[in-house]
Amino acid sequence: MEQKIFEHDSQKIAEIISDQIEIHTVQEALDWMANASYEGAHNLVVYEHNLSPEFFDLKTQLAGDILQKAANYHMKVAIVGDFAQYESKSLRAFMVECNRGRQIFFVVDRETAVSRLTA
Repeated sequence: MEQKIFEHDSQKIAEIISDQIEIHTVQEALDWMANASYEGAHNLVVYEHNLSPEFFDLKTQLAGDILQKAANYHMKVAIVGDFAQYESKSLRAFMVECNRGRQIFFVVDRETAVSRLTA
């Protein structure tokens, strides 16, 4: 997995740069968070296509477990993608609730991700 670290408004952001699924497990997400933190980044950008499809099936608890780890380690996460394809009412409600907060965001583009992370 390639990780790019950049700054915006004096805040470091770690971004996954890959065209494939990079996060299949909680441990892989934790490894990414640890690497980002080591580089001084506590804001993370990940793309929908970098996450295992199980992430978007709330019954697997993968999303909840990963995002809880992010919260525990004071990491802000923006997930970028086109989420219209997901028909699950519970997933949609979960995304809406996350977007109301200040730590986890589901957004449509990188620019919105960076803006929400550094606000």
